[in-house]
Amino acid sequence: MAESGIEQIMALAPVIPVIVIDRVEDAVPMAEALVAGGLPVLEVTLRTPAALDAMKAMKQVAGAVVGAGTVLNARMLSDALDAGAEFIVSPGLTDSLGEAAVAAGIPFLPGIANASNIMTGLDIGLDSFKFFPASTSGGVAALKALSGPFRGLNFCPTGGITAATAPEWLALDAVRCVGGSWVVPPGPLDPAKIEALAREAAALKP
Repeated sequence: MAESGIEQIMALAPVIPVIVIDRVEDAVPMAEALVAGGLPVLEVTLRTPAALDAMKAMKQVAGAVVGAGTVLNARMLSDALDAGAEFIVSPGLTDSLGEAAVAAGIPFLPGIANASNIMTGLDIGLDSFKFFPASTSGGVAALKALSGPFRGLNFCPTGGITAATAPEWLALDAVRCVGGSWVVPPGPLDPAKIEALAREAAALKP
């Protein structure tokens, strides 16, 4: 995989919203609010029946870079690609999923939690990883320790990160961005609130 697509995507904003969407009709106003707030990279998790159609709808929003999250295997990867995913995020890394993503040439951000996971990714040419679940896998101290022997890699910690804790993660040299669900709170869609939360997230600095 070329160096990268995923690195360029990670550099677009300090926070990638992790989106769980139940209603396709919410997709466009949600994406418009996030992009307007300064968060153009949208990770739509494949956890709901609406996810693939929501991705297709979000891609109509100018400035949105739409990807699929919670991709667990090659079949889900294929479904995400058919829906127009511009990048792929997975909670983990298997040989079959990694090889399929590399073969597809799609920017790919697999989840890792330890050194062995990272080495598996390096073996297939990856240099960017999602540290997941971040808050329960040793937190900032663990990722700081892991990034020592693996210099030059890029990380996006996700899982249990909040607006309050994000700056501590972003302060690590190896961290390019963080993933967070707090920008799109559960409940009825409130675009004004989402845009305000996105604006705050986009302004986060280490």
